[in-house]
Amino acid sequence: MSTAESGRIIIDLFTTLDGVAQGPGGTDEDTSGGFDFSGWQAGYPSSGVGGQVMEGMTHLDALLLGRRTYDIFAAYWPHHTDGESGAIGTLFNRVPKYVASKDADVALDWNASSRVGADLASEIADMRARHREVHVIGSLDFVHTLLAEGLFDELKLWVYPILLGAGKKVFDDRALPSVLTLLEPPVADDGGVTLLRYGRTDRVPELGTFE
Repeated sequence: MSTAESGRIIIDLFTTLDGVAQGPGGTDEDTSGGFDFSGWQAGYPSSGVGGQVMEGMTHLDALLLGRRTYDIFAAYWPHHTDGESGAIGTLFNRVPKYVASKDADVALDWNASSRVGADLASEIADMRARHREVHVIGSLDFVHTLLAEGLFDELKLWVYPILLGAGKKVFDDRALPSVLTLLEPPVADDGGVTLLRYGRTDRVPELGTFE
């Protein structure tokens, strides 16, 4: 867990009520494994999520992304720096982008992009020393690695009142057994989308028997 003096690694995910976080944004975002519901979030507009997302990025000064999400962002955000989402595009184009990839020769053409993955724990420690808030957006396969190795400080979930019954979930079987702490009361909008913010701790689940 990070200290008060170091930066934080913040995971931002959209998820269904049954925990599916695969392909929320577009129909061709992630159809791997025969997933039929890619784009499920776009079909359920929310009155509160946009403002919450913008507020949560107030202190963002770096992005840490999986390769698939990086490619999607790199193809979109450099061309969207005006209009309703222009503030996000301008921010993403400006800040450093760290891309998790096992390919040492991967081409990263988006401004201020560099590869990580050779020694992830050490590289994330360096990010904490350099930055105030490093956000991991989407990047579900990479998030599974961070959850398995405890390499995050905050898990932010926007939970939609949707059941899909199939798809990759927020937590897979590699998740590190741990106790998280709720950082603030849940916040729900009028459509029932609920923001949950959890902080990582060094505690592990305790076993016992009811008497």
